Amino acid sequence: MQQVSTLKKLSEILNLSISTVSRALKDHPDISEKTKTKVKELAEALDYEPNSYAIQLRTNKSKVIGILLPSVTNFFYDSVIAAIETKARDFGYSVVIMQSSDNVEIESANLKLLKQNRISGLFVSLTINTKNIEPFLKLNDLEIPVIFLDRVPVYELCNKIRFADTEASRIAAEVLIEKNKKHVLALFGHPSLTITQKRESSFKETYQTKSPKTKLDIAYPESSAPAKIVTLDAFKRKDKPDAIFCMGDLILIGVMEAIHELNIKVPEEVSIISISNGFIPNMYHPKITYVETSGYKLGLQSFDRMLACLLDKTDVKEVLVDPILVEGKSL
Repeated sequence: MQQVSTLKKLSEILNLSISTVSRALKDHPDISEKTKTKVKELAEALDYEPNSYAIQLRTNKSKVIGILLPSVTNFFYDSVIAAIETKARDFGYSVVIMQSSDNVEIESANLKLLKQNRISGLFVSLTINTKNIEPFLKLNDLEIPVIFLDRVPVYELCNKIRFADTEASRIAAEVLIEKNKKHVLALFGHPSLTITQKRESSFKETYQTKSPKTKLDIAYPESSAPAKIVTLDAFKRKDKPDAIFCMGDLILIGVMEAIHELNIKVPEEVSIISISNGFIPNMYHPKITYVETSGYKLGLQSFDRMLACLLDKTDVKEVLVDPILVEGKSL
């Protein structure tokens, strides 16, 4: 088996002290350029890799950032991960990704594992039922910054990156009002989530202010299967909706399954608008009009905030990512 190259081996071959070799590999200003070049060329020839575990033990930190999400199979979170991972690589960090499956106990167990592995920072989107965020906040005492993203806590004194949810719902409501829709089926996520509460409140408030006579039917299907059932039931009634608002992609998928099953024409018989990451609306014909809440943009801004915390130890801050309207042919 090939012998693993170590600092000691490099120092013996070059007849330099271990400390000189180590500082040369780190581009220390006290080491001459000639010595740095010589050390780095030999290190590359011998496939030398720093002992990351030893570094972790010495510094109590790693160059690894944790990502803890409800799901990694969701299109939105997939794009969040892609953005964070790309940016992390650019700055010499690796990422470890864990999912809670929207289960508080799994979330807690995964948090302990990430902490034991001496992560440098943590991105987390909370489960539906997470009420106590104290275990996350305690990481800050260990100088491990925590960035809450998308599903964020109500607690103010923490770093949060989320979409301007009230703005996203307001945009969607105003578009439907402009189209003079009289009966809107509005479908939201779990009512205990702050993201649901903000979007629902803004949607209702916009209608109360600008179109109070419009009939609003509100439901909370959360995912595709119940969204399909709610939509099928709505079209069994005599007073059918002429527009459907979907709070997210999973709800949109269920709605479109029902629409196709019932052979309802879009937009002739019903108009559809969604808040979306952008991939799902483009799968349908006609393409669905949506208010973009890009997971990739959220991931990029989340990493920028993490980097600021790692480098500058800045105060906590809430960052809002602005949504934009992307017009399809579904209205």
